[in-house]
Amino acid sequence: MERFLGALAAYQQSGWRRDLPEMPVIASCGSAVLRDYGGSGRPAVFVPSLINTTDVLDLTAERSLLRHIAGRGVRPLLVDWQSPGAAEATLSVSGYVAERLRPLLDTVGEPLDLVGYCLGGTMALAAASHPLVRRVATIAAPWDFAGYPAARRQALLSHWRGVAPSLSALGGMPMDLIQPAFWSLDPAGAVAKYERFGRLDPASDEARLFVAVEDWANTGPALTVPAARECFEDFFGANVPIEGGWRVGGEIIPPPTKPTLNIVSRTDRLVPAVAVEPFGETRLIDAGHVGMMVGSNARAQLWQPLADWLTA
Repeated sequence: MERFLGALAAYQQSGWRRDLPEMPVIASCGSAVLRDYGGSGRPAVFVPSLINTTDVLDLTAERSLLRHIAGRGVRPLLVDWQSPGAAEATLSVSGYVAERLRPLLDTVGEPLDLVGYCLGGTMALAAASHPLVRRVATIAAPWDFAGYPAARRQALLSHWRGVAPSLSALGGMPMDLIQPAFWSLDPAGAVAKYERFGRLDPASDEARLFVAVEDWANTGPALTVPAARECFEDFFGANVPIEGGWRVGGEIIPPPTKPTLNIVSRTDRLVPAVAVEPFGETRLIDAGHVGMMVGSNARAQLWQPLADWLTA
């Protein structure tokens, strides 16, 4: 406990701040915008999770999947959900797909590939039928929520039921109430990572990367109440996607019929491999949920293979 609390204090006192400029906005729909990362070639629209910010895809100049992809013959376009406004207050996850993601895809105006990370991958699969979408790639995207241990699913439901009555007054589910749900999926890992951080030289690149990741993980807009309810009750509770009853825009979402790549980690504790439905081609890697994006092996394990697939 002393090691953990000491490392937590060191993190809080760190002076590192993300200083990458925001990329230009080329389209918007409600609070959601589409950012252009340049590059050449066919567009690939990247869909992050509704939870946290988009920074994990563009964390630092050296740890940026999007900047790597832009230099490999692809034009990456990033969906930035931003903080929900009054127009988003009634949107569930499926509502975001139907009323924000699909209209943003319309603005691209040419055939595109769709790439989704975590819950963004789940949403990308739900948008796969869009006429401009050629192919879909998902990265650690949960679909079969029965892949999570039953005790953890029940714990998440209990957490939801405990906080749900207060969410209307709060105007959504803030990150302070979402984070405990993530911690419950891997409580020992949450402590262990701080213990490791406490042993690092604060001036080292590894320590700065830890701070960058934690800043991303601990910040983000509130999740709308309908989106939170759908995540906890319909996904973790009822496993609606795999049971065939997930409706988006009034239509039940079928398995994707377009070419699909699933990037799945054997060591991901937040989205275990058994929670990912093996649509199409599957590529197995060994990296944590965040490490696969920004870790020391991210370039070899994920960035370059994804770039190869997008340019194939």
